[in-house]
Amino acid sequence: MNDMSPMPERQVSLSESAVKRIASLIKQEGDSSLMLRLSVSGGGCSGFQYGFSFDNAVQVDDHLFERGGVKLVVDEVSLDLLAGAEIDFVEDLVGASFQVRNPNAKSSCGCGSSFSIG
Repeated sequence: MNDMSPMPERQVSLSESAVKRIASLIKQEGDSSLMLRLSVSGGGCSGFQYGFSFDNAVQVDDHLFERGGVKLVVDEVSLDLLAGAEIDFVEDLVGASFQVRNPNAKSSCGCGSSFSIG
């Protein structure tokens, strides 16, 4: 059997809280074609850093994930470092932010926006 669907460990998921926040932000932007793009780049205080942006184009090396009508786009290289991660939106006394629960990260910094794979 030739099943071309991604392996479960090559998934990135969105929490219900993240879906609601992304949908709200897209509505504010007034462009229903927007998708959340999550990328990983070198830098940050731990070696790699997460980047969030809106995009309305899917590139050749992108992987598309969807929940509740919200689309998440992750490029192939970033997916290698994010496989199995969940994107959450958290509101607490310090503020509100997207957080990446990444099983591949061996350590992360206090700000939660960078990590190392050690």
